[in-house]
Amino acid sequence: MQNLQQQIEQIKRNSVDFVNEEEMFQKLKKNVPLKIKLGVDPSRPDLHLGHAVVLRKLREFQDMGHKVILIIGDFTARIGDPSGKTKTRPMLTKEEVMINAKSYTDQIFKVVDKEKTEIRYNGEWFDKMTFEDMLKLTSKYTVARMLERDDFRNRYNSNQPISISEFMYPIAQGYDSVVIEADVEIGGTDQLFNLLVGRKYLEEYGKEPQIVLTMPLIEGTDGNLKMSKSYDNYIAFEDAPENMYGKLMSIPDTLIIKYMKYLTDISDDQIKEYEEQLKTDSINPRDVKMILAKEITTYFCGNEAAEKAEAHFIKVFREKDIPDEMPFLETKSEISIVDLVKETKLFTSNGEIKRQIQQGGVKINDEKITDFKSNINLKGGEILRIGKKNFYKIKIS
Repeated sequence: MQNLQQQIEQIKRNSVDFVNEEEMFQKLKKNVPLKIKLGVDPSRPDLHLGHAVVLRKLREFQDMGHKVILIIGDFTARIGDPSGKTKTRPMLTKEEVMINAKSYTDQIFKVVDKEKTEIRYNGEWFDKMTFEDMLKLTSKYTVARMLERDDFRNRYNSNQPISISEFMYPIAQGYDSVVIEADVEIGGTDQLFNLLVGRKYLEEYGKEPQIVLTMPLIEGTDGNLKMSKSYDNYIAFEDAPENMYGKLMSIPDTLIIKYMKYLTDISDDQIKEYEEQLKTDSINPRDVKMILAKEITTYFCGNEAAEKAEAHFIKVFREKDIPDEMPFLETKSEISIVDLVKETKLFTSNGEIKRQIQQGGVKINDEKITDFKSNINLKGGEILRIGKKNFYKIKIS
């Protein structure tokens, strides 16, 4: 019994929603591997550290002896997940979805154990369904219940369109659970409604309801918005080691402990110690951040690559007195150097800007720009330095 309780405590660790503990206890008492479901819709071809929070929990389930079933939504991705959206998403073609799916699975197995994972595509069952089958499926859920969902209700109240196909998304995701007879479904907190629909559908089909487990969404490198490619504040699984390490060093100090909790294997006791040291200013946040950056880069890229990335960071940034944190400067990809500097609002006239440039006081990635007539091509991520103390990280709008 003690062992079961220890499993439950491990499962609950770092989670947000857990529905519910007593049912989980009864499932574990059977002493058979549970089916742990994660549904992913490959609407974009790359994964970032925000996805890793859920994937690491899946790996914990595998390490406890349970079976992960990864549902690739080759059918549902063509609808588009409306979770958290303020407008209808465009549908993808089947070809686009399958290209993204291949990229997804390659990246997921950087975290999840491939040998202990079963992959299913929900097109297996949905592509065979007739219109009559779909009508029977929709009859088991009401519009009133669907409008209890925050994003649907908000859009409805503000007269924003909601397509009927979007109502089908949580229904389809719920039916996935029925097909594989899921014991547990896991997702981010933005998936709570969809996961609860899965519980309802399992009950409707006379099966044990699934346990629902949600994990938190983490903020991206800007420290404000959730990590997302759309917000250009993400750290990708496939970032080059130097870029991954550098991006992690650019996060605000306020995110250090959160990233440690959800993205590393550093012990809870050690994390608490770092947290206390940061609160009392008895340790430099940069030093803790370097531990974090090294840990995560090692996890995804290997120890040797992480060592090189750390050495590169020390050489390029610390030895040149470039701060770990700096404000973003949002600008165009093609711009004159005068207009770029003007956007910092450090100067009141073009004459001052031109003099600063001619005197060698403006650098991009440590390269002096001395011709004030220069036009600059930017990709994003460059460091603009003006004088000795003003640093900006370029973000393309």
